[in-house]
Amino acid sequence: MLPPVPEPISKTIETLYRSESGRVLATLVGLLGDLDLAEESMHEAFAAALESWPPTGIPDKPCPWLISTARFKAIDGMRRRARFDRAQRDLIASVESRVNEALSQDEAIEDDRLRLIFTCCHPALPPEGQVALTLREICGLTTEEIARAFLVMPATLAQRIVRAKAKIREESIPYVVPAPQELPERLDAVLRVIYLVFNEGYSAAAGTEITAELTGEAIRLGRMLAELQPEQEVLGLLALMLLQESRRAARSSSSRELILLADQDRMLWNREQIAEGVTLRWPKELSWAWINLKFCRELWT
Repeated sequence: MLPPVPEPISKTIETLYRSESGRVLATLVGLLGDLDLAEESMHEAFAAALESWPPTGIPDKPCPWLISTARFKAIDGMRRRARFDRAQRDLIASVESRVNEALSQDEAIEDDRLRLIFTCCHPALPPEGQVALTLREICGLTTEEIARAFLVMPATLAQRIVRAKAKIREESIPYVVPAPQELPERLDAVLRVIYLVFNEGYSAAAGTEITAELTGEAIRLGRMLAELQPEQEVLGLLALMLLQESRRAARSSSSRELILLADQDRMLWNREQIAEGVTLRWPKELSWAWINLKFCRELWT
């Protein structure tokens, strides 16, 4: 029986899963070309960290450690399943050469995350599948957490994810950032998913941990997308979410009754989020009314 994992290491691994699992998974998908295999090997790598890190300590660069460990787990599994398949042996050799290069290139990891976002939000997937897949694969939320946030059974949510993954396989949806001429149409789907996630957390009953986490994840996705693809509409959406979220602590009473804007205690507003939101730049023609209408239209129809 394995000794218990010290709480500081357990907390660190949990935090890493929340913050870095999307990066790790994106890199593995790019290397392996299979979302299910990448996800399986990533989970095995985090499980290996729970065993390896208590006696040896947390690596200086945990993200590359997790990618490397997941790579070995995936290759071992591929070898067991296809010992005599020449094509599989060639694939394994290709994976080994590509992962060694990717581990030393943080920029490649960032590009992989962007590709994974566009894959999860591909227009061929139904909206509910886009949201579920994005929260599961990019944000690292569990199936149970997502189901609780959207008030559906975990089995129902799990089926949405399974169907979305099957659609990606069946239609051979490419793991790529769209070409410049395709970007406006494809970017709309990504921004819509991010705002749906934010709206679900913002409009739900205030004060619950999971709803606050949903708005936080939407803002994190917005920041990531703004960093990787600083388009004007991305900055507008991020500013909208930050300024809306800045009033979270003041917008409801202890009994969760809505407090109108004029009656809110402005001392409770988050000044850091306000400062970040107002310093973002977007074209003058993108008024607040336009931004709200653009990203809310899917919720009203």
